Amino acid sequence: MKKKNSNPSIVLNSDLISKVISELSNENFSFILTLINDLHPADTADLLETLNSDDRKKVINIVKENFPSETLPSMNVPILLDVIEEFDFNHLVRMLSELDTDDIAYVLEICEESLRKEVLKSLPKEIQKLIKKALTYDEDSAGRIMQTDYVSIPVSWNIGQVLDYLRMSRRIPDEFYALFAVDSRHIPVGTVPLHLAMRKKREVKITDIMTTRPKIVNVNDKREDIGFLFDQYELTSAPVVDARGRLIGMITVDDVVDLIRQKADEDMYKLGGVTGEGDLYLAAFKTARSRFGWLAINLITAILASISIAFFETALDKLVSLAILMPIVASMGGNAGTQTLTVAVRAMATRELTSSNSLRVFGKEILVGAYNGIFFALLIGLVTGLWFQDYLLGSIIAFAMLFNLILAGTFGAAIPLILSYFKIDPAVAATVILTTITDILGFVIFLALANYLLI
Repeated sequence: MKKKNSNPSIVLNSDLISKVISELSNENFSFILTLINDLHPADTADLLETLNSDDRKKVINIVKENFPSETLPSMNVPILLDVIEEFDFNHLVRMLSELDTDDIAYVLEICEESLRKEVLKSLPKEIQKLIKKALTYDEDSAGRIMQTDYVSIPVSWNIGQVLDYLRMSRRIPDEFYALFAVDSRHIPVGTVPLHLAMRKKREVKITDIMTTRPKIVNVNDKREDIGFLFDQYELTSAPVVDARGRLIGMITVDDVVDLIRQKADEDMYKLGGVTGEGDLYLAAFKTARSRFGWLAINLITAILASISIAFFETALDKLVSLAILMPIVASMGGNAGTQTLTVAVRAMATRELTSSNSLRVFGKEILVGAYNGIFFALLIGLVTGLWFQDYLLGSIIAFAMLFNLILAGTFGAAIPLILSYFKIDPAVAATVILTTITDILGFVIFLALANYLLI
C-alpha cells in the first residue's frame, strides 16, 4: 500500500479521539481537516472505526476532497462499506486509481457486484485488466494480495544498466526492496537487494551479486504458506509466478504482516465461535445471527452431555454429593484439553506439529496429563475426603480426575490432526468437539466408578 507522509508527533489515542468528538460538536472543522492531513492513513482508519455513524459522516464530509485514499484498505469491512457510500462515483474511482492493485482488489471485492462492474469500467484499461485478473484468484491466495508493480531486470545486465533503467522508467513502484533478475522467458532466476545494487560499481554484473535460487511464491499459494515462507527465511519481498513459472507480481513484508495478523485474528475468533472481522461493528441483530450457529451446536453438545448423566440417575438420587462433585472433573478435563489444543493448533500453523512427529507429541501430552493428573487427583481426593468424610468417594474422584486429564491431553493433541487430515480447519471445529468429549468422559468416568463402588 502506498503510504502518505504523516506527522510522527500525532499519535491516535483515547484523548485525541475524545477531542475529535468534542471538536465535531463545536463545529471546529479546521481542526479536523488538519488532523486528518497529519494522521497516518492507518490511524485515520482506526479513528473512523471508533466514531459513531453520524460523527464518521461528519469527518468524511469535512475532508471529502482531501480524504486519504490509502485509508480505505485499512478499514474493517462494515465500516468500509459505510464510508464508500459517502463518496460520489467519480470521487471513488479517483481514490481507487491512486491505490496499489492489491488494495483496489480488496476494496472492490466487498462492493456490490453492480458497483464493482461500474468502477472497473471507469478505471484505466491497464488497471482494469490487472484487477479483473486479481479477482479471479482465490481470496486466500497469493494472486489476491500480490502487487503487480515490481522491478524486473534481464539477468544479462550490469549495475549501470539497472541504474539507468530505474532513473528513466515510469513504472517503478513507490516502495520496493529487491530487483528480480529474469531470463528470456521472464522466469525469475535471482534477486538483488536494492541496497546492494546501490553500492556496487556500474560495471558489476547482476549475475555476480544476485542471490540464485530465490524463494518464489506461486500465484495460487495460500496465505499460511506465504507467511511461513517469509518467517522461515526472513524475506522482505518475494517474486510471484504463474503456472508457467513466469514473473507476474511481488509480495512484500508489509503485506505478509497484514496476512499474519488477519490469520491470527481469524483463528482466535473461530475458537470463540464468532465471525471475526467486523463483528464489533455489525448491528446487534446481525451479530446475534452470526453467532447463532455455534450457540446451536453448543446446545446440542450440552444435551449430549446431559444424556450421559441421565444414565446414572439412580446413583445421583442416592448420593447428592455426586452432583456437587461431577462438574469439577469435567471442568478440569476441559481446561487441560484446551491448553493442549491451543498449543497443537498453533504448532500446526507454524508446521512444528505434523503427522511425522505426532506420536512423540501424543506421548508427551499423556505424560503431561499424568503429571498434572496425579497432583490434582491427590489434591481433590484429599479435599473431598475431608469435606464429605468419605475417603472412598475421595479416591473415586481422584481416579476420575487422573484419567480425564490424561485423556484430555491426548484428545487435545489428536483432534486438530484428525480434523486437518479431513481438510477441516482445526480452529473452527476443534474446541466444540474437545469440550464435548471431555465433558462426557468426565461425567461417565466419575459416575460409573461411583455407581460401581458406592451404590
